[in-house]
Amino acid sequence: MQHGNVSGIEVSIIFSVVTEILRQQTIEEFTFNHMKRHIAHVSLVVDDYDKAIRFYVDKLNFHVVEDTILTEDKRWVLIAPGEGDGCHLLLAKASSDEQKASIGNQTGGRVFLFLHTDNFWRDYHQMIEHDIEFIRNPVVEPYGTVAVFKDLYGNLWDMIQPVNR
Repeated sequence: MQHGNVSGIEVSIIFSVVTEILRQQTIEEFTFNHMKRHIAHVSLVVDDYDKAIRFYVDKLNFHVVEDTILTEDKRWVLIAPGEGDGCHLLLAKASSDEQKASIGNQTGGRVFLFLHTDNFWRDYHQMIEHDIEFIRNPVVEPYGTVAVFKDLYGNLWDMIQPVNR
């Protein structure tokens, strides 16, 4: 069968080529370069759920996103510093000696978490009023205003007000 100057065989070949190109584009859409992904939760090993919740809510002004009882000894506790779709902390109660040994030192003495704020001095003064221990005083760096504090277990945090870019 002829379609203008194109034969049926040529139409079949063109159709096959176009089909393969579309198939390859569909495969590429599912590669890592095009996936929508984000880190949803970071585990923070704690010795007691309620003690950790009180610290983060009362002293750092976090809120409880979820607190679900899973077993007699295990809960799914998510906390976050603000509203929105950002990363949450999963409070994970230590259940072995190895896990208990990591409480307060999950990163071997390095800064563990980075708390961004829209008003450094407001949050800094509130944290001082709540007896949060800062181990590095506030400084202005090219990337923003930053200070390092300890949580109730000794984990180190950077509090940063990033420079507007």
